[in-house]
Amino acid sequence: MIIVTGASGHLGNQIVQQLVKAVPAETVAVSVRDTARAANLARLGVRVREGDFTRPDSLRYAFEGATQVLVISAAIRGGGAAEANQAAIDAAKGAGASRILYTSHQAAAPDSLFPPQRVHAATEQHLARQGNAFTALRNGFYANALGVHLDAALTTGRIVAPEDGPVSWTAHEDLARAAVRALVGSGEIDGVTAPLTGPAALDLGQVADILSEITGRTITRETVGDEEWREAAIARGLPPMVADFSLGMFRAARRGEFNVVDPTLEAVTGRPALPVEHTLRQLLSER
Repeated sequence: MIIVTGASGHLGNQIVQQLVKAVPAETVAVSVRDTARAANLARLGVRVREGDFTRPDSLRYAFEGATQVLVISAAIRGGGAAEANQAAIDAAKGAGASRILYTSHQAAAPDSLFPPQRVHAATEQHLARQGNAFTALRNGFYANALGVHLDAALTTGRIVAPEDGPVSWTAHEDLARAAVRALVGSGEIDGVTAPLTGPAALDLGQVADILSEITGRTITRETVGDEEWREAAIARGLPPMVADFSLGMFRAARRGEFNVVDPTLEAVTGRPALPVEHTLRQLLSER
């Protein structure tokens, strides 16, 4: 049984949708915190069970019969994500999975300026210590994260943010294909992967130019200081913890942590990686 955690999320859902085209649905199971949000997967014939990384006891039931477990990294801010990921890995090993996979990040490093990358680095280390066959998928930065800039860009004609740097924005569809390949392949995607990135690294100025081309409107990039941006964001209602979290991303980007483009994703999926324009058009169509 192949178990996929977090399958009600954007990436996890796409992975399962693609996975059942490659293997029988009855050999696939998902672990989700809210089973109602995975109703579409249940209709495909996938086993749906409740499982919560912060309640390890629930994972014994969710992971029952596991041969492989794909642990999609926990989305927890403010501490606890590393422990949650490690609990899921421990539960996968305890369930008898012969192989454990984890959605890491291209910039995973213990000294990253962006806190999630430190979590990924710690999780990779924990995974490698288990003695199981494993794969850490070093995913490129999710391109749909650009959605946070769209409202302001379309309303004011500006993207106002601290100084950033190039980011290899990567489409969920491509990362889902790579994960499925890792799950159903013959072990050619083992260990810590090379960065699985989109075809280009772009800063927000270049993203603004692309948005201008797509929308036919002039959208400009305006750079402000870190503290000025933080104060303005909090004044708009953003919690201070979230503002600090976002600042870490900008600081890491301008240090060059996400300025990596690698051919591995295309080699794994056997097709050209989707450009950022693809995701921007999707985001605009969903508005």
